Amino acid sequence: MQTLTANDAKRNFGELLLNAQLKPIKISKNNKDAVVVLSIRYYEALEAMKAEYLKHCFASAKTDAEQGNTVDGDQFLRNL
Repeated sequence: MQTLTANDAKRNFGELLLNAQLKPIKISKNNKDAVVVLSIRYYEALEAMKAEYLKHCFASAKTDAEQGNTVDGDQFLRNL
């Protein structure tokens, strides 16, 4: 992944926007990773994947609960 400093991103903002349409770009500030700039299309795809994963998790949990595949929370924490 391409990395830019915050100053470079500010100086070349138009170019940053164009390049982010093709692939995500990491921006660092004070030598620490700060943010990633990505296209709206890529962002929406990530959000859709997260939503589908959560739906899957909830459906799986519901099935487990209906089948009695559960654990006692207090006992689980004691066993940790």
